[in-house]
Amino acid sequence: MPELPSISHVALSVTDLGTSRPWYERLFGVEPAMTLSDGPFERKVFALAGGQLFGLTAHDAARSGDRFDVVSPGLDHVGFACADRAEVAAWQTHLDQIGVTHSGIVEADYGWALSFTDPDGNALEFFALAS
Repeated sequence: MPELPSISHVALSVTDLGTSRPWYERLFGVEPAMTLSDGPFERKVFALAGGQLFGLTAHDAARSGDRFDVVSPGLDHVGFACADRAEVAAWQTHLDQIGVTHSGIVEADYGWALSFTDPDGNALEFFALAS
């Protein structure tokens, strides 16, 4: 079996790039690095730390009114790795500054999580593993 590679990118389906793009620009503090439109969709791609890519996809055949549901089969959430609780707390401050509602830092025996959702209800989290 070959060595399992790291995850290179995540692409979320969104209802409206005109709403989601500026929301993610405020979250990440950067504009998309590229636009892909080589299929029945348009995708804005953000270049994140460590060479990871994060895409927002608006499909031509999107179903009106559909929203992300964490209990349906498929994606549960996207977790962004933080070094420690202090980094999670820094993201909490950033979310507060840009007006994003969040869970507050939730502590468990295995680490700290700060959960929130994007305009389509896609579940996101900043997480630090306890050492």
